[in-house]
Amino acid sequence: MSTVDPVRTDAVRTPDAPLTLEEAPPRTMGLQANLGLWANLGVSLLLPVAAVFVVLPGRPLGVTLAAIVVGAVIGSALLGAVAAAGARESVPGMVLLRGLLGRRTSWLPTAFNLVQCVGWATFEIVVIAEAAARVLDAPRWPFVVGAGVLATAMALKPLGVVRVLARYAVWAALAAVAYLFVQVLAEPLPPLEGGGATSFWTAADIVIALPVSWLPLAADYTRHARSARAAGVGAGVGYGLATIVMFTLGVLALAAYGSAGFDVISALLAVPLGALAVLVLVTVELDEAFANLYSTAVSAQNVVARADRRVLVVGVGAIATLLALTLDVVAYEPFLFLIGAVFVPLAGVLIAAYWLTPRGRWDTSATAPARPAYLLPWAAGFVAYQLTLPTYFPGPGSGWTAWWGARQADLGIDPGNGWSASLVGLAVAVVLTLPLVAAGRRQSTRA
Repeated sequence: MSTVDPVRTDAVRTPDAPLTLEEAPPRTMGLQANLGLWANLGVSLLLPVAAVFVVLPGRPLGVTLAAIVVGAVIGSALLGAVAAAGARESVPGMVLLRGLLGRRTSWLPTAFNLVQCVGWATFEIVVIAEAAARVLDAPRWPFVVGAGVLATAMALKPLGVVRVLARYAVWAALAAVAYLFVQVLAEPLPPLEGGGATSFWTAADIVIALPVSWLPLAADYTRHARSARAAGVGAGVGYGLATIVMFTLGVLALAAYGSAGFDVISALLAVPLGALAVLVLVTVELDEAFANLYSTAVSAQNVVARADRRVLVVGVGAIATLLALTLDVVAYEPFLFLIGAVFVPLAGVLIAAYWLTPRGRWDTSATAPARPAYLLPWAAGFVAYQLTLPTYFPGPGSGWTAWWGARQADLGIDPGNGWSASLVGLAVAVVLTLPLVAAGRRQSTRA
């Protein structure tokens, strides 16, 4: 009579992410797991904190809410398209770009993504620590260390964490958010007079930026999806709905309490049992930090395929924690948005090229040839983005903003044009990508 080792059986039933790029990823995530993961990633305290930049002052509240919905739909649709591509090819995000740019040329966006992931992980740790310190009226630094350690531990077992998020954490987050909504809506909602948006499309642009910031990371998780449909629908719907909910909560809190930025958190703490609800959201916020740490390691494997992701995660987690303890991360935020602006047009190039390329011809191997021509629409989309709305840098970094402002003047572009920089950058990138795709298809047909 044979015996079965229960530990080994459980390991086979619930495999985790591969340790190196050379190992095949398990395909264990169905639609529910994808929805749960992306809904949790969308439930972030960063969104209500950033809500002030979405408010259209002096205009009906409904206009601001409409901009949130439009921005969330556009951004999450792009996210879903990339997520589905990652599932279909079963490769991480930066490896997926090999099919567009070639293996070595894909190292360029990989470098940008490494900076972005470390930066956002650091920023998430700061947000968690700041909120926890306010809830418990305690110094911030112990929460920085605790958040860094916990997020790093989560990133060591990513698929196990995803299962927990999909089964349990999402319901706790929804309960906390629903409770805060009830409390905020019980307050009078006077017209909003202060806000950072100058037009409907600049408001939508801020919302678009949040789902788009996950585009380079999406395939890191959806490579484990059982189907492209589960990945695309899970990412698009899960993150899109969460984005609408969290931005709306922030806008309503602004109207009810007249607070902005981190003061929105203080306002939510003032409601009955608000501290408990915010504490739940602080705990759930760890998934954003974990996701960025894990994706930093996976992105690095695009360059060093045999590197053990566990070693990379521990190193990156230590760096992000030290940065959260020592740097003014709030001042670093504009640079993170600049890196995000880099990926908006790249997403347009990737989506157009991938979904117009016949299936089976997207080469993500270690010998994928360089395609430098696709750098041109990417660069053109970035330039169009900055000419529409230059990334704002205060203080010493203001020279970047001033230079692009001067180029706007040279071209007769109104700085207050009110256009969506994301949509302009995407449109330019896609339009310039189409002839390259058509030329590639003609060449393959002749061959």
